[in-house]
Amino acid sequence: MRPEASILHLDLDAFFASVEQRDKPSLRGKPVIVGGISGRGVVSTASYEARRLGVHSAMPTHEARRLAPNAAYLSGRFGAYRVASRQVMGILRQLSPLVEPLSLDEAFVDLAAGHVTDLSMEGLRQLGAETRRRVREVTGGLAASVGIGSSKFMAKLACEEAKPDGLVVVEPGTEADRILLLNVRAIPGVGPATAERLLRLGVRTVADLRQATPTELRRELGNNTADWLNDLAYARDDRRVSPERGAKSISMEDTFAVDYTKVDELEPMAARDGALVAQRLRKAGLFARTVTLKLRLADFSIHTRSRTLLGAVDSDETISGVAVSLLRDQAYLVPQGVRLLGVGVSGFTTEAQEALFEVSAVRSDESRVEIPQATVRHPQGGYRPGDDVTHDEYGPGWVWGVGLDLVTVRFETAQTGPGPIRTFAKTDPLLRPTPVLVPDDRDSGPGWLEE
Repeated sequence: MRPEASILHLDLDAFFASVEQRDKPSLRGKPVIVGGISGRGVVSTASYEARRLGVHSAMPTHEARRLAPNAAYLSGRFGAYRVASRQVMGILRQLSPLVEPLSLDEAFVDLAAGHVTDLSMEGLRQLGAETRRRVREVTGGLAASVGIGSSKFMAKLACEEAKPDGLVVVEPGTEADRILLLNVRAIPGVGPATAERLLRLGVRTVADLRQATPTELRRELGNNTADWLNDLAYARDDRRVSPERGAKSISMEDTFAVDYTKVDELEPMAARDGALVAQRLRKAGLFARTVTLKLRLADFSIHTRSRTLLGAVDSDETISGVAVSLLRDQAYLVPQGVRLLGVGVSGFTTEAQEALFEVSAVRSDESRVEIPQATVRHPQGGYRPGDDVTHDEYGPGWVWGVGLDLVTVRFETAQTGPGPIRTFAKTDPLLRPTPVLVPDDRDSGPGWLEE
C-alpha cells in the first residue's frame, strides 16, 4: 500500500451516449441508447435519462425497447468516440507518463510518477477538480467522474462513488474501514459465478469475506483467487499502473446448472454472448479478426473452433452470427451434453476493415469468411441511425432513421440548436457520409499544469 493517495481513476460518464447528446442538440436531456439496434443487439451505453427508465448496459436491445420505446436508438460513431477518448488521454498524460487506459472512456494514472508535486488531500482535490474541468473544456462538455486513492482498487471504488460527474479522494489509512460494508461484487474479479460460490459460504459483504477462513476460500475458489480476495478484503493492492496493458482476447462464458443437449437451445446463448463480446470490443475501441466458440461437455472435455475473418469487425450481428455458425459446426457434440459455452474474439486491431456484411452469407461449412475491404467504415448507402452525413443543399446532420430505401436526416450539429428533419432516397447523390478524422494521441493541446 502506498502511504499517499497517488493513483487517479477517471471514467467518462455514460460516454457513448454523452458524445451523442453533445453532438445532437435535439437529444439533450432525452433518453439515448447506443449499441446494437437489431433484435440480437445489446445495449452498450445508456444515457442517465434512459437509466432512470430501467435501461442499463449489457441489456438486450429488445428489452430496452420495451422499457424505453421512445428513446433514441443509435448504432454508434466510433470515430467520434475515439477523438474524444484521445483528447482525454492526452490530458491525463500531461499529469503523468504512466497512464493505463482500460477502455476508450476509462483510465488509471500514477500521479507519483508524474508532474504532480502536491499530494496532500487539498492538493489532490484541486487537481481532481481541475482535471474534470479540463476534460469538459477540451471535449466540448463531456462529464468525467474522478476517484483518487492509495491503490488501483481504492481509486476505482472512489470513482464509482463519485458518479455521476463527481470527485472523491480517499484519505490514506481509512481504506480498510471504508470498504467493510461493501458487497463483494465491488471487488475486481468477483463476477456472478464467483459471487454465487461465495454466497454458498455465506459471504455477501467484505465484512463476511474477512470472517471466511483461507481454507474455505481456497476449497471453493482455488488458491490464487482466494489469496487475491483475502488481500482486497483488507484493501491490500499493490498493482502497478501499466501503460503497456493490453488484452490479447475478449470472451464471455456461461456455465450451466444443467447440461444442454439441443442446438436450438444453445443458439440464443451463443448469439447473446457474441453481442456482449462485441459490446466489450467497442468499449475498448478495438476490432477483431478471429471469433472462437468454446464448448465444455458433460465429461469435462473442451472443444474449441475458430474462424478468422478477412477483415476486422466489432458488430453484434457479425460476431453473433459467426458464433452461431461455429456452434452449428459442432452440433454433433451437443447431444453429449454441454455444461459450458463461451464466445471469444482475438486478433485485435484499432482500425476498422469492415464493409457491409450480411450474417446470412456465413455458411456453417466455411473455415474462413471473406469480408470485402472498405476504405470508409460506412460506404455510400450503408447508413445507420446516428451516423454523420452531409447534404450538399442542407449541410451537415445525422441519420435519424432508415427504412424502405429512405434516409431521414436531422440537420443539426453540436454548435447549433435542434434542427429540421428531411427525408431522402438512400441513393440521393447530394447525400453522403461524413468521415470522422481521428487525430494522433499527441493532438491534445498544450500542457496545462504550467498554465
